[in-house]
Amino acid sequence: MILTSLDDDKAEDVVSIDLHGKTQMADYMVVCSGRSSRQVGAMAEKLVDRLKQDHGRICKVEGKDQGDWVLIDTGDIIVHIFRPEVREFYQLEKMWMTPGAPAEHA
Repeated sequence: MILTSLDDDKAEDVVSIDLHGKTQMADYMVVCSGRSSRQVGAMAEKLVDRLKQDHGRICKVEGKDQGDWVLIDTGDIIVHIFRPEVREFYQLEKMWMTPGAPAEHA
């Protein structure tokens, strides 16, 4: 559902990372980009609304007001929505991916 929502909102370079065995904070991490701060904020807002309405999930959200990097914590999945420049700077995918394993592009 998360990947569908992001795809519907034209998220770019969507990557899903399996966190099983790497951390207990979540099962998966999804990282994607929006073209502007406005798009990043809108994608985050729509995703949070869909999760609440369709699944009754109340998510923790950080960074929505700035729109450079929004973190959405659903409990078992963590979603990061970045502006491309900010995503390149932090390179979260490299930190969490298993060395030698390809990214799971959605």
